[in-house]
Amino acid sequence: MDPLRELCGFSAALERLLAAPDEPAFEAAWEAVDLQQLGWEALAHARRANTEALEPALAEVDRRLLAVLERARAFLDPHVVTFRVAELERWQHAAAAALVGARWGVAGLRTVIGDTRAPLPRRYFAFLALAERRPSDAWPLFRTYLRTPAAHHAFVAGAVEAARHYPGSSVELVALFARIRGDQLLRRFLAPKILESLYVLGDPAALPLLEELLVAGHTDPDPDRCEVTRALVAVRKLTGRVAPSAKFPDPADPAVARSLDEAERRFEAERDQLLPVTVI
Repeated sequence: MDPLRELCGFSAALERLLAAPDEPAFEAAWEAVDLQQLGWEALAHARRANTEALEPALAEVDRRLLAVLERARAFLDPHVVTFRVAELERWQHAAAAALVGARWGVAGLRTVIGDTRAPLPRRYFAFLALAERRPSDAWPLFRTYLRTPAAHHAFVAGAVEAARHYPGSSVELVALFARIRGDQLLRRFLAPKILESLYVLGDPAALPLLEELLVAGHTDPDPDRCEVTRALVAVRKLTGRVAPSAKFPDPADPAVARSLDEAERRFEAERDQLLPVTVI
């Protein structure tokens, strides 16, 4: 869909929230247009569009988000205070970061990312926008996040996903996996992203890790979250063979090839997607 049209639709929906006389009307206006999906899709497409032409629309959305935030904070309804205000705040940070990108490009995004006084969600959305633009000279920044144990997990995830567009980054991803593999929560969050990037890169340097995961990787019914399935698909891409694994002991079984073909189609469809996470 046209990003400008989406932004205009989002702005119009925000205007209806401003006109709501009370909490029930505010909530009804929100639900009437499925505002959560509308807002995130409009801002994501605007961020990825990478064009100055969206600056006026983004500026309008940013202003209206600030106005709606002020309006929502005046309500006493617990649902509005707990959920709607938080969502509006995240949208405002996302809109502000997208606006910086539209106005000042990569240099502006770098400035926001490096400003430790800026709100963390705003820095994150600027980081995400930079990752989606893939400037050739941004790899040292992403590499720094991959190498820093204390880095915020959302930024590390963005750097992992960005790494798939920088040849030679496999060694950093393998090292990151080794560092986080004992932390089960962090591993569940980052491992699918690391393995997806290794699959996209197709670097033989990752083969030892991938072959190890065929036996020692975590399994899951969902191919996106299954380390063994991701390793199988990546190993097949690198070697041309289906290897035995903890999940599929008989690689000659035709059902295995069908499962891997389906998983590979999913991975290919997702290879260029950078998925935002919630940053509070």
